[in-house]
Amino acid sequence: MTTPGTRRAQGGPPLGVLAVVFTALFLAGLVLGIVYAGGVAFPSPFASAPDILAYFHDHQLAVQISAILQFGAAIPLAIYAATAHARLHQLGIRAPGATIALAGGLLAAAFMACSALVSWVLSRPEVAEAPTLVRALHDFAFATGGPGHVVPLGLLIAGISVPGLLARLLPRWLTIAGLVIAALAELATLTLLIDDASYLLPVARFTGLAWLIIAGFLLPRERQRANR
Repeated sequence: MTTPGTRRAQGGPPLGVLAVVFTALFLAGLVLGIVYAGGVAFPSPFASAPDILAYFHDHQLAVQISAILQFGAAIPLAIYAATAHARLHQLGIRAPGATIALAGGLLAAAFMACSALVSWVLSRPEVAEAPTLVRALHDFAFATGGPGHVVPLGLLIAGISVPGLLARLLPRWLTIAGLVIAALAELATLTLLIDDASYLLPVARFTGLAWLIIAGFLLPRERQRANR
């Protein structure tokens, strides 16, 4: 028979802490990448070809540091998804939402890791000397780290928000905000068709990071506490 103490032990690592670590590593990758590049931001795929080539030729260390931290951020994100899935099941959620959260979180982590590894390849001096290869890898890094990451991240948020709303596991305002963020994340798919839709990526990404942190700290470990 499972004792209450054992049940609490099966709750997994603190979701809020995982979200903070994930966010900190991701933001550190962005900030240090800019710092080591002398204030130059990672180029957009919509920038001119000469600007893109010059960036990867001149700032290889910045690209490498950013890629390593981004790869590291994918790990706590995957753990967050697995822990949230287990937590929802522990709270009695058997609807598809828990599985959707797991699938979305694992896909988001996988695409982030893929984007990071491709960016690391772009930091190699031999690659920087091949303009065609640089452009192709840069576009691939954007596709995986942009819509490839943000769209399934929206599934993770929606998968927690829906049962959080229906079972009253989370505050109503937070679940509604999560559904709005998830919708924006799914709309970010349009970035692959319309360049001007790229603004959806940072909006959904950064609001999503904040949402995961808040939800991570507020999602209860026990159903009795949630009902209270």
